Amino acid sequence: MPPVLTDIIPVLVCSDIAAEHDFLVSVLGFTSAGLERTPAGAVVHAEVRTGDRRIWLHVSSQTARLEPPSILGAAGGGLVVYVTDVDAHFAQVKASGAEILSEPAAQPYGQREYGVRDPEGHCWWFATPTAGPAASA
Repeated sequence: MPPVLTDIIPVLVCSDIAAEHDFLVSVLGFTSAGLERTPAGAVVHAEVRTGDRRIWLHVSSQTARLEPPSILGAAGGGLVVYVTDVDAHFAQVKASGAEILSEPAAQPYGQREYGVRDPEGHCWWFATPTAGPAASA
């Protein structure tokens, strides 16, 4: 019998983990779960959370061929985060001066969403379900 998958943790590659962490906490509304530093004080890892979900921030590495979208010049994907009020969340994020990719709009797949790009170039979509099982959760 194969092992059961029990969790998934998105990992975002960053050239400046501390700045990315601060943006995710102060602008997008995540909760800090801490920064890990070397003895010399360099930040080498961080974690942010929402509810019981977590995201790890990983240092870029040319050796491992890990670079943030801002270095690569393109994002290969992004993250979708459900919020209770997408319009209120959008207003706060826009007021911060963040790079808005799209304004809140109803989507044919049952949610109202908007897009934002973080300083490392990662794409985020914040959404509120408008139909289907997720809307009643």
